[in-house]
Amino acid sequence: MTIGWHFDNSYSKLSKTFKEEIKPTPVDDPKLVILNNKLAEDLSLDLSKIDKNDLAKIFSGNSLPKGSNTIAQAYAGHQFGHFTMLGDGRAILLGEHLVNKDKRFDIQFKGSGRTSFSRGGDGRAALGPMLREYIISEAIHSLNIPTTRSLAVVSTGEKVERENLLPGAILTRVASSHIRVGTFQYLAAKQNINDLNILIDYSIDRHYPEIKASRNKAIDILNLVMEKQCQLIVNWMRVGFIHGVMNTDNMAISGETIDYGPCAFMDQYDPKTVFSSIDRYGRYSYFNQPRIAKWNLARFAECLIPLIDEDEKQSLKIATEIIDNFQNIYEEKWLNMMRDKLGLFGNDMNDKVLIDDLLDWMEKNKADYTNTFCYLMNIKINNDEIYNNKDYISWSNRWQKRILINNNSKDKSLNLMKKSNPIVIPRNHKVEEALKAANVNNIEPMKKLLSILSKPYENQKNIEHFQSPSNDKEYQTFCGT
Repeated sequence: MTIGWHFDNSYSKLSKTFKEEIKPTPVDDPKLVILNNKLAEDLSLDLSKIDKNDLAKIFSGNSLPKGSNTIAQAYAGHQFGHFTMLGDGRAILLGEHLVNKDKRFDIQFKGSGRTSFSRGGDGRAALGPMLREYIISEAIHSLNIPTTRSLAVVSTGEKVERENLLPGAILTRVASSHIRVGTFQYLAAKQNINDLNILIDYSIDRHYPEIKASRNKAIDILNLVMEKQCQLIVNWMRVGFIHGVMNTDNMAISGETIDYGPCAFMDQYDPKTVFSSIDRYGRYSYFNQPRIAKWNLARFAECLIPLIDEDEKQSLKIATEIIDNFQNIYEEKWLNMMRDKLGLFGNDMNDKVLIDDLLDWMEKNKADYTNTFCYLMNIKINNDEIYNNKDYISWSNRWQKRILINNNSKDKSLNLMKKSNPIVIPRNHKVEEALKAANVNNIEPMKKLLSILSKPYENQKNIEHFQSPSNDKEYQTFCGT
């Protein structure tokens, strides 16, 4: 049974402060629900000769592969603004898999049983939320946005108790690492400078080797993580993605999207859109995502204060200046992203007004965010009458004049727009349909959805049902813990 695992488990070699050594809790009757063959291929894993029963044992943790070294990672986090000591309460890191001896990936089970970090939880996961993470993470990947990915989902044959009894499942998640802002917060709270230095060196080795020789690693890693997070949030805003639970333990220093809980995509453009059932005050709304990213990065900077400069006042001054620059970096990236969505080359002093006017019109007229940009690319979905609106036509005339500045052509603009504007996204009602079917052992709707979402920038045939907005104005998503 040679799959091709090549484990080299560097994180598990760190001191006990960083983790707990623990094995997954075996499950009663594991069954393979879905397997990501393309991702397995990318990881140089050959699963073709393994039957489904054996695959289920592997991806449930019932049968641990040679070379694995299972641990639960320690971390802390600000959850809805409140600081808590956390850790992997229902996840276990199987190990770090090497591809071509140089690309390193964490292989993690989610829903694999209790750990010392479970805080009274059952350590398990329900099938619906695990399949949701599978769908959305793979969709985000296809949208060319950095993300953790999903390799497999296995049902456990056990029930988990949430609001109701639900079928249990385990997700196998793949990430460039699971180091979070919360990982730094955990060590900072322990007030162990030595361990904090170890984590910085480890993180740099793994994600930012270009600054290994830096004279001030703390400053450089803060700047690099901020740059990556700015770009990530701009990409979320580009496609109308709302993470839903941007706690500091859900911000990966790699710049990948991580922890898909109550996440969803916006239909009608409304900057205040919230889908999470537990976000009662809109802390993690669409519009607030940049502000929260900055807030989270400020918490990261606080952890690094002892390492930035020996003089605490000077250290605080430097960190504050770096974090205050977030707004400038973000706004420049956001403006350039919106120019791309509108096919605008170069800079014009009126670009931001043009963009803001479109967004204001979309909000006022309850226009669909994704489909409006499709309409601008001459892809008409549902032939919506709102685009005959006088204000829209007036705006469109201004936009078309702007396109032609600097001898630009409409074809050139259209090609730029096609790279930035998805034609299809995971519509909430289609995701729910797929999850509902999967709960009664019908995985085909999910496979069909995944197939369509794997080509979001292609004008596929007969996908109108996957492009229509949801009619459910009260749609909510749930964390699943």
